[in-house]
Amino acid sequence: MYNGNTVGVVVPAYNEQGLVGEVIDSIPDFVDRIYVVDDRSTDETWQEIRRHAEQANRVVGEPETAPKLADGGFDPSRRVVPIRHETNRGVGGAIKTGYRRAYDDGMDVTAVIAGDGQMDPDQLDRLLDPIVERKADYAKGTRLLDSEFREEMPAFRLFGNRLLSGLTKVASGYWHTTDPQNGYTAISHRALDELDVESLYDDYGFANELLVRLNCHGMAVADVAIPAIYGDEESTIEYRSFVPKLSWLLLINFLHRQRTQLTESGSWTAALGYALGAIGLVAAVVAGLVAGSGLLAVLVVGSLLSLGLAMYSDKSNNEALELRVAGGDDA
Repeated sequence: MYNGNTVGVVVPAYNEQGLVGEVIDSIPDFVDRIYVVDDRSTDETWQEIRRHAEQANRVVGEPETAPKLADGGFDPSRRVVPIRHETNRGVGGAIKTGYRRAYDDGMDVTAVIAGDGQMDPDQLDRLLDPIVERKADYAKGTRLLDSEFREEMPAFRLFGNRLLSGLTKVASGYWHTTDPQNGYTAISHRALDELDVESLYDDYGFANELLVRLNCHGMAVADVAIPAIYGDEESTIEYRSFVPKLSWLLLINFLHRQRTQLTESGSWTAALGYALGAIGLVAAVVAGLVAGSGLLAVLVVGSLLSLGLAMYSDKSNNEALELRVAGGDDA
């Protein structure tokens, strides 16, 4: 338990042999329950999870000395819960499985720590603080707020991350939130209760789509500066298929968010600006093919002004929903 709140941690793992066991062992003692989800690995990941879970559950000791929920909702001597998918579902699918179990157990806050050892469990309390202090319903790590943390990222990852950050800002409405692919996160019980988590994307676009859904529900997000740890792990992302799929996912979610703003919040300025800008750009392309350069220039300038107005309005509408935590202090 952390500051009076029960804490669950989801550990999604796929082919993390030699890494996931150490992750399980290093999770802080204040965590009440750890849900380790093997996404049908093809190596010895599942066996490693089982071994470390059995050891951790023996260490917990007698039920009366183990961490408990206030209502005794689960067996406290079983702190680590190993779960294995029957088929590979993707990292988002693994997180959803863990979220569902944590929600059913009544966890006040549920964090995600990947099974590849890139996330420092000692930083977990910094993600939990904005939620237990009721400042946010979702907190995520970012490697882009602090220059020292950015230096640890390989150059190609940094470039791709910045690109995806820009696209996700437009799609989600969280204009000051960075590093959207960072999977080190924490979410409140309230958010899991209100969001239709099961309908979210099963693969690596899960975190991006979740941000959009949070915005549609008017929930605050905290961007917390946390360093990454790079070692012997290998990324399983296939960029040739990942980038087109994620771009399409972000476009669909952007349109969904605009519709939500129009129908539920009555905010039309941003949606109208985006629509006029998009129409203007299409008209500019047509004009460039059939008309003179003068009309083309007018349409391009008008479109850019409309898009700029839309983005400014969007930022203003969502500014109160964002919190930055850098260097241990709110920025």
